[in-house]
Amino acid sequence: MPIRTTLWKVGTKPEALPVSTLKKEAELEAMIVACPALVSDEWLIIGQQEITPHAGRIDLLALAPDGSRVLLELKRDKTPREVVAQTLDYGAWVDGLETDDLVAIYGRFRPGRDLAADFLEKFGVEYDEEAQHAGHQLVIVASELDDSSERIVNYLNARGIAINVLCFQVFEHAGQQLLSRTWLIDPVAAAQVPTTGTRSAGVANDPWNGESYVSFGEGHTRSWEDARQHGFISAGGGAWYTNTLRLLAPGDRVWVNIPKTGYVGVGRVTGVAQPATEFTVGGKPVLEVARRATYHVENLNDPERCEYFVPVQWLETVPVAQARRELGFFGNQNSACKPVAPKWRTTVDRLQKLFPQFNKA
Repeated sequence: MPIRTTLWKVGTKPEALPVSTLKKEAELEAMIVACPALVSDEWLIIGQQEITPHAGRIDLLALAPDGSRVLLELKRDKTPREVVAQTLDYGAWVDGLETDDLVAIYGRFRPGRDLAADFLEKFGVEYDEEAQHAGHQLVIVASELDDSSERIVNYLNARGIAINVLCFQVFEHAGQQLLSRTWLIDPVAAAQVPTTGTRSAGVANDPWNGESYVSFGEGHTRSWEDARQHGFISAGGGAWYTNTLRLLAPGDRVWVNIPKTGYVGVGRVTGVAQPATEFTVGGKPVLEVARRATYHVENLNDPERCEYFVPVQWLETVPVAQARRELGFFGNQNSACKPVAPKWRTTVDRLQKLFPQFNKA
């Protein structure tokens, strides 16, 4: 059904705010550049009105924390079907961009700035070689969406194309214009379609092999020794990092990788993701027993930014110093994902030899 929002002024007799429009649709693009949180506070915008080799211009290009590319196309005066087709066309170009291309695009968008440095400042992790294979997602920005376009977008998502629609509506109140924002598909779910973790580059994806990947951010906010001792994996600092933990279900087998270090364990998930205020270990609050790191304790009462924990029964683990790392191993900065990249299948085949207890009862 078409996406529509109504805003009401609270009172004894609620009053619907009148719908308005922006004078120029270009205003919305300018506002997004000035305040990227309008679309997501977890994206770094790196390009605007970039000319493609086919003479088209993409509206906005961004990077997610895992290095995946995000193409944002504004509907402007195009018909709904036209904007879907154009977004797919531009998506094929975005998928083929190399790291050098992204650096050049950012240089034109932010002259004198360094993409690697700004990525590190924004996300707290380095943009490395694994980011080159992190995939991409497409976002159509529109004021409304018709039934036909919604069916097309849902069809593409079901077949592994990460495409979403973000609808903005404008309302009038007290002489000012207000914006509302509505996603067609939950943005975390849209980013986690089976293409996660690989660029096409002419290489077909494998069917998912039933094995789940976990990126564990070892450091002052999170301790692998705590996780080994108390049986958990965790993530925090923002919805982008924590929502992917909800992809994991009891019984899933997870292979845990510490970025830039290597694989350190394999285990079975025994429960669902819970915030730090609810997760317990042996009947005690997790933060009373896991004392080697901070676990974003400063955000303890913030459901968006607090640490979330998933209980795991470890099958085999090693200390950080003994992490298994080999050339060609799959890597991704998503806290959890279910990869379909061919590299993931070969990585798991090798890990099963390095962690021979992976299948114990």
